[in-house]
Amino acid sequence: RTTRPNDDSNNKNSKKDGGDDDATATTRQGQNKVKSHPSTYSHRHSYIPLLFNMFKLRTSKYRHVFCDQPKQEQLHTDFRLSTSTGEQQYVKASTKYWATALAGGGGPVLVGRHDRPGRFENGTSQIVQGHTGSVLDMEFSPFDDSMMATASEDTTIKIWSIPEDWEPTDESGMAKQGDDLKDSMLDLEGHAKKVQLLRYHPTASNTLLSCSADLSIKVWDVEASECVNTYRDLPDLAQDIIWDVRGDNFAASCKDKAIRLMDGRTCSETGKIETAHGGSKSMKLQYMGESGKLLSTGASKQSGREIKVWDLKNLSKPLHTEAVDTASGALIPLYDQDTAVLYLCGKGDGIIRIYEFEDKDPFIHKLNDGFRSTTPGKGYCMTPKRGLDIMGCETARIMKITNTSGLHPLQFIVPRKSDAFQDDIFPDCPAPVPAHSCAEWIGGSTKLPVTMSLDPKNNGGAKAAPKKTFMTVPQLKKECDELKKRVEYLEGKLKDSGISY
Repeated sequence: RTTRPNDDSNNKNSKKDGGDDDATATTRQGQNKVKSHPSTYSHRHSYIPLLFNMFKLRTSKYRHVFCDQPKQEQLHTDFRLSTSTGEQQYVKASTKYWATALAGGGGPVLVGRHDRPGRFENGTSQIVQGHTGSVLDMEFSPFDDSMMATASEDTTIKIWSIPEDWEPTDESGMAKQGDDLKDSMLDLEGHAKKVQLLRYHPTASNTLLSCSADLSIKVWDVEASECVNTYRDLPDLAQDIIWDVRGDNFAASCKDKAIRLMDGRTCSETGKIETAHGGSKSMKLQYMGESGKLLSTGASKQSGREIKVWDLKNLSKPLHTEAVDTASGALIPLYDQDTAVLYLCGKGDGIIRIYEFEDKDPFIHKLNDGFRSTTPGKGYCMTPKRGLDIMGCETARIMKITNTSGLHPLQFIVPRKSDAFQDDIFPDCPAPVPAHSCAEWIGGSTKLPVTMSLDPKNNGGAKAAPKKTFMTVPQLKKECDELKKRVEYLEGKLKDSGISY
C-alpha cells in the first residue's frame, strides 16, 4: 500500500534508518547553505570590524567624573549680591579664600574661607571695604592666596592683603564679629572710567592686566605701582581678557564681535578675528595650553550658543564649531590646563557641561551629561588645584554663586576604589612660585609656570614663594610719626647732656 508522507510508521522507519528529526534537519540545512555559499558568509562578516569602529567609544580617565548637589551645611549663605552687572564672573577664589561683591555703599566685598561655610551676617561678619564705587571684578594672585585685587566703578584698582586671622564665620557656621579691612596695600590709578576686568599674570610675579570702559587695556607692575603699557584702540567695551599659558600674549574679545590677539609686553596687536561669532551674546575666551589653539564661546546668527576652536597660526576660519543650545545667558568656559578638561558653565543656567580637549579633529569631546541643578547660577570660577581634596579624587571644584541661595562649592570627583594617590588623574599642577619677576618678563624672559606634584607624600613638591609685604599709606604715616617722636626724644637727651649735634 502507498505510505502517506505524514504517516507515523514512515517517521519511525526514517529514524530507524538514521533519519533526523525536524530540528536537526533544519540545522543541517542551514549548515549546508553556509557551506554551499562561502563567499556570502565571508562578505557578511567583513562588515563586523567596520561596525565596531563606527560605534567604538572614546576612552578617557575622566569619562565618569561626577558632581553631587552640595548639602545645606556646605553652603555659604545669607548675603546680598551687588546689583552691578557686567562681563565679570561675580566670584573668584584662591586655595584658601573666595570673594564676591556685595550690595551697599563703599564697594563692600565679602571674602569667605573655604573651610568656614555658614551664614553671613551684615554688620557682624568681616568685609573688605575701601572703594567709593561698586566693585565690578576681583582677582587673587596665583602666588599668594591672601593677595587680592579689586576693580571698581571709581576708576581705581586696589590691592589688598587678607589677614591670617580672617574669619567672617566661625567653626559652627555662625557669623563672627570682627574688624573690617579698610586699608588697601596700594592703589593703581590710570583708567579714566570704571574698571571692568582683572587678570593676574600666570608666570610673572605682581603683574596685572586690566580693561576699562575708557576702551583701554593696561598691563601693571604692581610692585612698582606703575603702568607698563597700554592698548588704546578698542572700538567698544571689552567682553573678556585672558593670558596665554606662558603670559607672553593675551587675547581680548569685544562688542564689535572681533577677537584681538596682542603682545603682552608691548600691547601691540598681533592678530585679529574679524567676526568670531555672528550673534550678539558675550564672547568668552580660553587658551588651550601649549597646543596653539584658542577656544571661544558666543552665539550664532540664529542666537544659538556655540563653541569654536581656532588655530592661532591661521585665524581665517575656525577648526571646529560645536553647537550647544539656545539659552540666553553667556557661556563661561573654565579650562583645566593640566587635565585638558573643559567645564562649560552658563550665566542663568543650572547645567555644567563637561568636555575634553584633544589636539586633533574634532578637538572637543563631550565626556558625560555633567552637573544638572534646578538652581540657576549667576557666576562661576575654579579653585586652584592645590586647594582640592586630592585623596578624595576631587579633580576640580567650581564655585557657583547664585542670586538667592548663596555660594555652592561643586566638587567634581573621579570614582576610584583605591585609597592611594592617583597619579594618572592628578598630573603636576602650577605651583605658588613665580617663574620670573615682572622686570625679567618685560625684559624678554619667557617661561612656563613652575609646577608641583599633588602627592601628599611629597608635601606639594614645591614651597610657596616668600610672601610679598607692602605697607599701606596709613601704616607709613604711623611709622613716620613714631620716628619723628623718637628723633625728638633723642635730640632732647643730647641737649640735656650738653652734646652738640
